[in-house]
Amino acid sequence: MAEQLLHIENLKVNVEEKEILHGISLDIAPGETHVLMGPNGAGKSTLGYAIMGNPRYQVTSGKIVFNGEDITEEAVDQRAKAGIYLSFQNPLEVPGLTLSSFIKTSVEQKTGKHIRIWDFRKQLRAAMDVLQMDPSYADRDLNVGFSGGEKKKAEILQLLMLNPALAILDETDSGLDVDAVRTVSRGVEEYQKNHDGALLIITHSTRILEALRVDHTHVLAAGKIVADGGAGLVDQINENGFEQFLN
Repeated sequence: MAEQLLHIENLKVNVEEKEILHGISLDIAPGETHVLMGPNGAGKSTLGYAIMGNPRYQVTSGKIVFNGEDITEEAVDQRAKAGIYLSFQNPLEVPGLTLSSFIKTSVEQKTGKHIRIWDFRKQLRAAMDVLQMDPSYADRDLNVGFSGGEKKKAEILQLLMLNPALAILDETDSGLDVDAVRTVSRGVEEYQKNHDGALLIITHSTRILEALRVDHTHVLAAGKIVADGGAGLVDQINENGFEQFLN
């Protein structure tokens, strides 16, 4: 088990007493990029929330092992401290808390170490430059008044600053125009190149994948993984859609 960063075994998940995932098994090794695709309503986001430990998503069977430790019953904050990061389809607005304060606190909570403000600001500015973010956004309230693209950039900014062992990106390219997708993709590519973490990219589109290295692709339909492959499976889906897997 030690060679796997994430090991999911026969995972079944209920939401409000309805079973959404019907026995998912998945292994992700350090440094790998996995893509999870499928039609709307397939259960893709449910898997991401279950890995993160959202209490609304009840694991009824199976287990989740991260870095050799069974985290199936662990709380969200413990999973975050262990090195799991989940971006959101629709990031929340938090009035009264600046983006920079939120990220600084998150990094300190994860590492257990205080960061000197000068060092933090220098790292933050470098990460914002990668994402072509206006530096003034650092001192604005978290996501308040941000456009959809700026909210997604803020999510990737957190990814670069937190440097998690496993990043789960849930529909990060959803609702973005072409230029915003390219910029967000650049940030994800930066994470791939300069960090040793693994990625699970959840999407029903392939735009964000164009500049990224993909190691494994999985198709989720009706709560089950119905196909596995390499990067070539993405091209196959682009050409023929998901219908080929649904029967």
